Amino acid sequence: MQSSLPFARIGTRGSPLALAQAKLVRSLLAEAHGVAEDRIEIEVFSTGGDRSQAENTTLSDIGGKGVFTKEIDEALLSGRIDLGVHSSKDVATGLPAGIRLAAFLEREDVRDAFISVSVKGIDNLPEGARFGTSSIRRAAQALRLRPDLRIVPFRGNVHTRLQKLLDGVADATLLALAGLNRLEEGHRATAILDPEQFMPAPAQGAIGIAIRDGDTRLAEIVAPLDHTPTHAAIATERAMLAVLDGSCRTPVGALSGLDDGLLTLKGEILSMDGQTSYRAEARGSDPLALGEAVGRDLLAQAGADFLDRWNR
Repeated sequence: MQSSLPFARIGTRGSPLALAQAKLVRSLLAEAHGVAEDRIEIEVFSTGGDRSQAENTTLSDIGGKGVFTKEIDEALLSGRIDLGVHSSKDVATGLPAGIRLAAFLEREDVRDAFISVSVKGIDNLPEGARFGTSSIRRAAQALRLRPDLRIVPFRGNVHTRLQKLLDGVADATLLALAGLNRLEEGHRATAILDPEQFMPAPAQGAIGIAIRDGDTRLAEIVAPLDHTPTHAAIATERAMLAVLDGSCRTPVGALSGLDDGLLTLKGEILSMDGQTSYRAEARGSDPLALGEAVGRDLLAQAGADFLDRWNR
C-alpha cells in the first residue's frame, strides 16, 4: 500500500520562473526515486523581495539577496518544508545557520540577453536612451559601454519586465537567458551578449537546492540531481563573491569553466558608473581556494576601500 505521506516538500517563490524551476526539481526527484510526482508537494511563499517589486528599488536598498529566500529559509528550518529551490544568483553569500546548498542542477546558459522592441543591440540605442534594470551589475556594464544611457528602475518577474518594454517604460533591458529559456521565451532575446564583455552574475543560470544541514535523508534524496561540474562552478563563484562583499552594493561579474579537471574563474568588479573596473583570472582544482584567490586579487587591484570610494 502506497504511503499517503509526502515523499518531500518543496518550498519556492510564486513567480512563473520559480514555479517552473520547482516543478523541474519535482519531476527529476520523482524520476530519480521512482515515486509519483503528486507525492512531492510544492508550497509557494511570498518573499519580501517579491512584495517589494512594485517599488522598483534595487536589491541593496531592500536588504540584499536574502529578501528572496528569508521566508523559505524559515520554513525549511522549522521543518514545514524539506527543501528550497532557488535561482542560485539570488541566494545570499552567507547562508542562515543550519542551511546548506546541497545540490545544483546542470547549469543553463549563463549569458545575458539584450531585449528591445526598437533596436537590435545596445550599440544601436539612441543617445540618452532609457535602459531598464535594477541590477547594479547590468547598469554598470551598460554604462561602461554607453555612458550616455539613462538607467530606469526595472523590477518584476520576466513577463512583467517584458510587458514594461512593450508599455514604453524603457527602450531596452537585459534578462538572464537561462530564465527566458526555462519559460520557453528564449525567442524574446533581441541579441545574446558576449559573456566576456558582459560578465554574468555569480551563479547565474543555476538552480540550487537548499536543505537543512545535517539532514542525511534529504541529502540522499537530492544527491542524484547534483551536477558535479555545476556544483564546482557555483562554489568557486560564490567563494569569490564572499571575499568581495556579496551584499548587492558592488557590481560583480563571474565567468567560470571546467577543462581537463581544472576550473578557470574570471572575476570582475566595477564602479557604479562602469567607468572603473578590474578583472582577475586564475585556474585551480579547489573551488573554494580558487574563488578566494580571484576575490583577493580583485581586492588588491581595487583597494580595500573601493566600496566607499566608488559608491558614495
